[in-house]
Amino acid sequence: MTSTHAFWLAGRQATGEATFDVTSPWDGRLVGTVAVPTDAQVEEAVAAAHAVVDEFAATPAHVRAAALDHVSKRLVERTEEIAQLISAENGKPVKWARGEVGRAVSVFRFAAEEARRFNGGDAQRLDTDLGGQGRLALTRRFPKGVVLGIAPFNFPLNLCAHKIAPAIAVGAPIILKPAPATPLSGLVLGELLAETELPVGSWSVLPVPNDRMPALVQDERLPVISFTGSDKVGYAIMDSVPRKHCTLELGGNGAAVVLADFASEEDLDWAATRIATFSNYQGGQSCISVQRVIADTSVYERLLPKIVAAVEAQHTGDPADPSTDVGPLVSEDAAKRVESWVDEAVEAGARLHTGGKRDGASYAPTVLTGVPAHTTLAGEEVFGPVLTVQKVDGEAEAFAAVNDSKYGLQAGVFTHDLQTAFRAHRALEVGGVVVGDVPSYRADQMPYGGAKQSGVGREGVRFAMDDYTYERVLVLTGLAL
Repeated sequence: MTSTHAFWLAGRQATGEATFDVTSPWDGRLVGTVAVPTDAQVEEAVAAAHAVVDEFAATPAHVRAAALDHVSKRLVERTEEIAQLISAENGKPVKWARGEVGRAVSVFRFAAEEARRFNGGDAQRLDTDLGGQGRLALTRRFPKGVVLGIAPFNFPLNLCAHKIAPAIAVGAPIILKPAPATPLSGLVLGELLAETELPVGSWSVLPVPNDRMPALVQDERLPVISFTGSDKVGYAIMDSVPRKHCTLELGGNGAAVVLADFASEEDLDWAATRIATFSNYQGGQSCISVQRVIADTSVYERLLPKIVAAVEAQHTGDPADPSTDVGPLVSEDAAKRVESWVDEAVEAGARLHTGGKRDGASYAPTVLTGVPAHTTLAGEEVFGPVLTVQKVDGEAEAFAAVNDSKYGLQAGVFTHDLQTAFRAHRALEVGGVVVGDVPSYRADQMPYGGAKQSGVGREGVRFAMDDYTYERVLVLTGLAL
C-alpha cells in the first residue's frame, strides 16, 4: 500500500506534476503516495463533464444501472482489501471499516434499483378547470447539470459513494473531490467505475488540495454542489455561490434522551451499551455520534455508572486489530483540539468520570457531567470520543435540552411509549428521530440531513437523486381524457 496512486480524469488514469503522501494516524507509516492534478488537468475534467451533460442524461437506464450494479458487486469482492485500506489511511478500526464497505455496497445497489425505476413521470389531468379540457401534464425530472461532490475524511468510501451513486443514477456527470487526508478509498471507486461502460467524461476523481477548491466551487459549469463537512466551510461555500444548488451535510452534537419509562435494568443496560458504543465508534468522528446524554432524573443515578462502565469496556488500540473498538483520531492536531475542549470544561467545573487523556493522535473514551453551558464542549461538535451526561426533570425539559443547540441532525429517544415517540417527532428540531436507540443509526436509503446549522437538503440515494434534478412539465393538448 505504498505505491503512487494515479487519479481519475474523465474516466482515465492520469498523473500530475506533484504528489503528496498519505500516512496512518495510528503509527505514521506511509500508506500511499497520491498524484495531484494540475490546474490544466482540472480544467480538462470540468470541460469533459460539461460537454457530456446531454449525452449522459440521455443514457438508457439499463446502462447506468448496470454500472452501479457492477461497482456494488466489485466492492463485495474486494471488501477485505478496501477495509484494510480505509483502516490504514483513516485510523478506523478494521471492524468498522468492514461495515463501511458493506454500506457502500448497499448504496450502489440501491442506486441501481432507483435508476431502473426513476423518472417514469407523474401524469396530472388538467381538465379540472374549463381551460384545461383535453390537456394532460406529464412531469419528469432532469439533471441540473454537473455535480461537484466534496467528501470528508470520516467515511472515506461510503460518503464518496453517496455523492457518486445518485449522480450516476440520474445521469448527472460528477467530479468527486475526496478528503486530502483520506483520498485512497475514493480512488478505489474510480478503479471500479473505469471497468464500466459509462460515457467518457461523465465522472472524475480529483484529489485537489483544499486551497484550490474555491475555483472549482465558483465554476459556472458545476451548478450543483454536494458537500459533507464542517458548518463553517459548508456555509462559506453556499454564501459564495448563492445561485447554485447546494446540498450541505454538516455537523451535529447528537443527543440521546433516556426517559422515565425506559427504567428496567435491561432497558438501562441496553441504553448504556448503545450510548458507549456510538459515542466512540470511528473515534467519535461521526456527525451523528452520541455527544450528549439527557437522562430523566428518575433513571440518572442508575444509568450514569452503567454508561461509565460500558465506555471503559471499549477496547482501544491498533485499528488493524479486529478486537479494537476505538482507534486514533484522523490526526494528532484533531486529538489536541479535543483535549483542549475537555480541559477547558474540567477547568470550568465539569466532573471527569473516565478518560481525559491523549496519546499522540489517540484520545481516551471520555465521560463528563456538569459541563457548564458556556464551554466550547457544551455547544460545539466535539468530533471525538467524548460524552457528556446531564440530568433533566421530565419529557418537556428533555426535549428542550435537545433543542438547546445550534445543530439539529439526529436525536435518539429511549422510550417504550408510542405517544411519546410521536411527540418527540413533532417537538425535536432535528432531521431524524430514532426511537429506542441512539441518534447514530442511519440506513443509507432513508432521507438523511439536518435542521438549523446541520445543513440543507437530504442525502439517502433517492433523496439525493431528487436534489440533483429538477421537475420539468410536459403539457399535452387535444387528448380524449
